[in-house]
Amino acid sequence: MGAPWARSVAGRLKIGFKTGVMTRPSPPRDHGGNLDAAMARFGGARAEWLDLSTGINPVPYPILDLPEEAWTALPDQAAMEQLLEAARAAWAVPEEAEIIAAPGASALIARMPGLVGGSRVHIPGPTYNEHAAAFRASGAEVGEDPAAPVGVYVHPNNPDGRFAPTDALDRHDVTIVDESFCDTCPDRSLVRETVRPGVILLKSFGKFWGLAGLRLGFAIGHPDTLAPGGRPALAELLGPWAVSGPALALGTRALGDLDWATTTRARLDEEAARLDALMDGAGAKLVGGTSLFRTYDVPDAAASQADLARAQIWSRIFPYSKTWLRLGLPAPDRWPQLEAALRGLGQDVAAP
Repeated sequence: MGAPWARSVAGRLKIGFKTGVMTRPSPPRDHGGNLDAAMARFGGARAEWLDLSTGINPVPYPILDLPEEAWTALPDQAAMEQLLEAARAAWAVPEEAEIIAAPGASALIARMPGLVGGSRVHIPGPTYNEHAAAFRASGAEVGEDPAAPVGVYVHPNNPDGRFAPTDALDRHDVTIVDESFCDTCPDRSLVRETVRPGVILLKSFGKFWGLAGLRLGFAIGHPDTLAPGGRPALAELLGPWAVSGPALALGTRALGDLDWATTTRARLDEEAARLDALMDGAGAKLVGGTSLFRTYDVPDAAASQADLARAQIWSRIFPYSKTWLRLGLPAPDRWPQLEAALRGLGQDVAAP
């Protein structure tokens, strides 16, 4: 049976004695995009499903031919510099600020505790849960104290679309601003504040440009903040060749295509208004959101999610609210499926 200590350790770490594999149990994470779970519960082929559980642009930036070396060679510094130059221009990053590319915003979120430290962190909720998960995993206390040394704000917030308070950057020694959805409203960006020590801005490429699978994100901040004394610099935490060759090439091209971005913002605004009108007709009340996702108040979010799922439409609900239902935008040719499902819901979605 083994020694008592071995059984105790096995219970905590889930040691596989046959394989020698040792894994720590991971806490459950609450995310959209878990379409496999929806299919397992409600059936249907993947092609039949309309996944509205994420806030990803359903009309992505076009994937054109990439140079062969983007796939076959290790990413080189010249390609990285081209990407960063395109990002700096696209977001009007101040010259005094540094910008670092990473394999997705999630990779940056996971590394923030190692970069900034902090035993107490202020994360006003409800918001995207990975920020709190990352700091709690580092041993930090996450709470609602606005005077905590570290503050994290999602701007605009997921899922209700609220913006960070005007004094947020003055409350903390280090303030992390997650602008993953701010490319829908660039005039609200706080990028100009990255000249200030202690401010870190996070950007996601995959959501607005609709290429989440590419895994590309950026951190922008004062050089001393991204490479603090006494702790590893962010570039060290990410390691070498953090961004793939295809991401470097496609990201550079997309970030430099300002006409596409302008046209896309106009289209997203129109489609978000169309979605609001549909949900209003079904009796749902708008809570907030961005032009990439909308959050509504319904009598029973779980029931509404299940009703939509029976029509092969997957939506997003939240563990902290029984009435919030979030929907992304459908692709242009999938609106009829959503419209038909909402007509069929009747009073299930309608407010009392």
